[in-house]
Amino acid sequence: MSFPPEAYPAPTYLGDTGEPSSVLRRADAPPDHVGATSAASYLATGAATNGQFGLYRWDMPGPPTGPGPHFHRSISESFFILSGTVRLYNGREWIDATAGDFLFVPEGGIHGFRNESGEPASMLILFAPGAPREEYFEQVAAMAKRDEEERMAFFLKHDTFWTGE
Repeated sequence: MSFPPEAYPAPTYLGDTGEPSSVLRRADAPPDHVGATSAASYLATGAATNGQFGLYRWDMPGPPTGPGPHFHRSISESFFILSGTVRLYNGREWIDATAGDFLFVPEGGIHGFRNESGEPASMLILFAPGAPREEYFEQVAAMAKRDEEERMAFFLKHDTFWTGE
């Protein structure tokens, strides 16, 4: 269903009184996934938001890390820098982004991110709609040890297309 940008979408909650359904995640909760060079906190997964969006906190303690230029066909991705310096690729150039900087990448938009500073950095990543990115985060590092066919199938399954830039 399509609607004009100034209109609200059709209601999905049809009750008359509302309901206590909020979910709180405390700031001191441990990350859901810890990799060799980053940690991810699953703030609101696509499964939890009925596919509306996925929101993740991405913490990079310092060693250089991050994906090179790529795009997604079915999801947009947004980045909001919380702390440190993150290099964001906007499809044309790498830009040093710091706390408060925001990058929106629509479907098909080439993008990437890296922490090249050697210092800790943290950001929020928002996917819309809410694709199941958790499996991707948890298995992507292991793909480097797989053969080309397995890597291609994994990236296709997770709507990730590398540009080779």
